[in-house]
Amino acid sequence: MKEKRQLLSSLISAGTFEDFVNQVFWLTDNKESSYVCFANVHMLMEARNDKDFQDLLNNADIASPDGGPLSKLMKLLYGQHQDRVPGMDLMPRLLQEAAVRGKSVYFYGSTDDVLEAVVAQAKKDLPDLRIAGHYSPPFRKLTHIEDTAITKMINDSGADLVFVALGCPKQERWMADHKGQVKACMLGVGQAYMTYAGLERRLPKWARDLSLEWTYRLWQEPRRLWKRYLVTNTLFLFEVAKLMLSKRSNRRLQLTK
Repeated sequence: MKEKRQLLSSLISAGTFEDFVNQVFWLTDNKESSYVCFANVHMLMEARNDKDFQDLLNNADIASPDGGPLSKLMKLLYGQHQDRVPGMDLMPRLLQEAAVRGKSVYFYGSTDDVLEAVVAQAKKDLPDLRIAGHYSPPFRKLTHIEDTAITKMINDSGADLVFVALGCPKQERWMADHKGQVKACMLGVGQAYMTYAGLERRLPKWARDLSLEWTYRLWQEPRRLWKRYLVTNTLFLFEVAKLMLSKRSNRRLQLTK
């Protein structure tokens, strides 16, 4: 993107929703290999606690403000409106635009059943979309031979966009590890497969605008997500409060000079 802004220790891309759409296709036209992260509170806190993951996120070609708290914090810190750009919204828009531009897409990750539902939905919505392929990898660490074969399979498909759904932070690590190997723009879209295929409902827009989507996910998977949302969100609010108090103190010092 033309601009990234610092949120805590991470660099997040700025721009309108359509800026992100156009930039993804700029990457397909101008970079042999690239990757896009969709950042939320969990990812920011993961990056704050893990230097390697922080570097991975900051080196992304695009780091979209997926979560509502991120877009609101960007506006608070930098005084400009920032669209929220979630993977769940951007993926359908990119598929639509790919059909118009004649770009091909590949779906990687998740399960065979979910992938079949995603492909069926894409064919129904966009008959002209070029689907280069799809693959569900084993739910374990791949051997070097397996990984090399999968990379070759994706490259041989001629895909321009590779949508990756392995869960955070696995999908982000996979994309970073395969930059320079997978000859496409990789996008870590996570749960977007489920909502796109109609396998999982989303909250109404008014609730998403209030940044309440995390409460719905927590209700769906309390055992898996309670720590991520309740603990991580609390730590995020604490870090933001420290940041704002520091900025206020600095402003007061400048006024007294």
